[in-house]
Amino acid sequence: MRRPDTARDRPVRSDDLVDEASTARATIDERGIVTGWNEGARKLLGHPDSVVVGRPASRLLADGAAGDLPGPLEPLTRWSGELTLRHRDGRPLRVALLAHHRRTAGGGAEWLLVSPLHRTGPTTADDELVRAAFTQGPCTMAVFDARLLVRWVNTYMEGVVDFGQAQVRGLRVSDVVPGTRGAEIERMMRLVLDTGLPQYLSLPPGHGKAAWSILLAPVLGDDGRMLGVVLSGHDVTVRYEAQRRLARLNEASVRIGSTLDIVRTAQELTDVAAPEFADFAVVDLLPEIHPGGAEPAPGPVPGTVVLRRIAAQSTLDGKPDMVIALGDLAVYPKHSPAAECLAAGRGVLLTVTPEAIAEWERDAPARAARMREFGFHSTIAVPLLARGTTLGVAAFARHRRPEPFEADDLLLAEEITARAAVCIDNAHRYTRQREAALTLQRSLLPQTLPPHPAVRAAGRYLPAGSRAGVGGDWFDVIPLSSARVALVVGDVVGHGFQASAAMGRLRTAVRTLADVELPPDELLTHLDDLVNRLSAETEDEPGAEARTAGDIGATCLYAVYDPVSRRCTLARAGHPPPVLTRPDGSAEYLDLPSGPPLGLGSLPFESREVELAEGSLLSLYTNGLIQAPDRDVDEAVDALRTVLSRPAESLEDLCDAVLTTLVPGRPADDVALLVARTRALDASQVATWDLPAEPAVVARARRYTTDQLVAWGLDEAVFTTELVVSELVTNAIRHAQAPIQLRLIHDRDLICEVSDGSHTAPHLRRARVFDEGGRGLLLVAQLARRWGTRHGPTGKTIWAEQALPDPAR
Repeated sequence: MRRPDTARDRPVRSDDLVDEASTARATIDERGIVTGWNEGARKLLGHPDSVVVGRPASRLLADGAAGDLPGPLEPLTRWSGELTLRHRDGRPLRVALLAHHRRTAGGGAEWLLVSPLHRTGPTTADDELVRAAFTQGPCTMAVFDARLLVRWVNTYMEGVVDFGQAQVRGLRVSDVVPGTRGAEIERMMRLVLDTGLPQYLSLPPGHGKAAWSILLAPVLGDDGRMLGVVLSGHDVTVRYEAQRRLARLNEASVRIGSTLDIVRTAQELTDVAAPEFADFAVVDLLPEIHPGGAEPAPGPVPGTVVLRRIAAQSTLDGKPDMVIALGDLAVYPKHSPAAECLAAGRGVLLTVTPEAIAEWERDAPARAARMREFGFHSTIAVPLLARGTTLGVAAFARHRRPEPFEADDLLLAEEITARAAVCIDNAHRYTRQREAALTLQRSLLPQTLPPHPAVRAAGRYLPAGSRAGVGGDWFDVIPLSSARVALVVGDVVGHGFQASAAMGRLRTAVRTLADVELPPDELLTHLDDLVNRLSAETEDEPGAEARTAGDIGATCLYAVYDPVSRRCTLARAGHPPPVLTRPDGSAEYLDLPSGPPLGLGSLPFESREVELAEGSLLSLYTNGLIQAPDRDVDEAVDALRTVLSRPAESLEDLCDAVLTTLVPGRPADDVALLVARTRALDASQVATWDLPAEPAVVARARRYTTDQLVAWGLDEAVFTTELVVSELVTNAIRHAQAPIQLRLIHDRDLICEVSDGSHTAPHLRRARVFDEGGRGLLLVAQLARRWGTRHGPTGKTIWAEQALPDPAR
């Protein structure tokens, strides 16, 4: 900035123009003591800071001025108004104040009071300032009259439309901006005239155009008459592109890695990239990355490299821009983008120049000719890296859209490829281990499913063909407290002994976590953490390749069913959704949030709760049931739904029908199937009482219990149950907080529950001889067959189960 009225036209600093004393400023602490007083305040009231700071601010008020304050100031964060203050010469002075309540650096609070030294009206200098601000404003502005003709545009708008104000004045916006953009803006302007309300418009970028956020507002005269419309626009191209990249990343997270198949995962990567991100996308893997292939060497791959093409996608039908066919091997010289990124271990962004094409032509003339034919002008190559191992290359190119790739595009490509690489690596590990010990696998699976009051269940495990070997599929039925049951099906990445051992670890972990009564989404989160922790612990140890922890990668579906409420809560980690068959025979796939496979640790898991009618059939399975090389997945999905909708004599017969229909021969992958038909407890089998948190209620709780057990015909259980109820209710009153609830459930066992609003977990302790308490939970543990605690969002529940005599005896 320069001062124009000086002979030397010297630069002007902001300090020459901005005077800190141009406004009066003072600070007052919470006690009403003045803590700050600037030169502007001295100019306003004449008091120097030495006689004001440290003294009560009330001394500055003129007589009677306290009545102008708004009352209690504590709830206010700011205040404005006028006060009469006392000048140093004794005269009262009416002052306009603006007060802010703010926090101090030391953690306290204070009031900041500010006031102008001079109160003046608008001046001609203000007119010049306002006119220049509108003309030179940082956003596009245009004013239209009531006929929607241009009357005025600012400098920014002139640059955007590439016309001066004199050239566009008197034209409509559709005249200045032809095409759909101008027509849409004019349509919204008409809406402003018709409604008198502001309208908002977002215009996405076209070819070579920016994205705009536009506000159209009415211009009204003093009499309320509609004078015209004002347009204000902001260039939001950067934000728009960032949102588009985030959307692509989110789409990639959802679409990539839906299966544990190498080729399909790679194809999902290319499908996500083209045509939204690139005009042409391919995935080339090292030759050893295939079913049954060896483990590639860790680290970068320098020099000339041989790759196998396994996936491709193009904006052009038939992919005429592709030279290397799917499944073919190709040699990439060391100066090619693929070889460069593999040697560097990071993505590269290159502009395709005639010189580059000429250099490639010596080693790959067919590829160079195709690039010249279709006009490739920008390319990105990113190595597929997972756990320090190079798997291959993902390449993206543009030849139809004119915009070249930018640095942000390279970051997006690296992020998407990194996620795909983990999925491809998991798939490779899954298919690589074909030989396993079937005895170990079967010994780790439940030999028989235990009977449970909540469901009748049946399961099947079918190992893969002899060439594939035994894998890591498993299923389980886990009894939980309060007659609930957990159903779980999982699929460990890989085959062979390692997969079976890993499956055993995960199955044990699931049972342990289920015993802690975690909700399905939290259980999968802990299981995912466990997989990552086991992998990290063995990653750098000698002989880590021979261990299973470092190779763990899995999918899992976990469901908890409550026969009292008939509610089922489910969550999945990269696993196929279950099939629900209703009592009327209709079958559907439950729409569950699709979490990532275990071991990625990138996205949270979500659960869904559904209500099941009594007699509903829930079918859980692994992807081997619906995926086969010679069968379309969609056809298999429909076939599974059809066979599950047919009636069967028993659940065992239903399992046989499913496997016969979908796996008529030897499966290419392991198959685990678990079907469970739900039961519901009648309302007469459950009794619930809300109890006040007072000692006298213990006797009432015992009376409620006795009356209910007599009504159920369980007279023999009255004495024991009274003791259990008495101890649990007493503990809740003494050591917990409201609300307190007592619930009895009568099924094959008698279940007693006491819930409270505390999250503190109880524990057994050894009471000394003269202690008056401390034996309650020990007594409960002795009287009940099993007991425990589960936590919920509002507190905890202590439960105890008692075995009842077999009515058949």
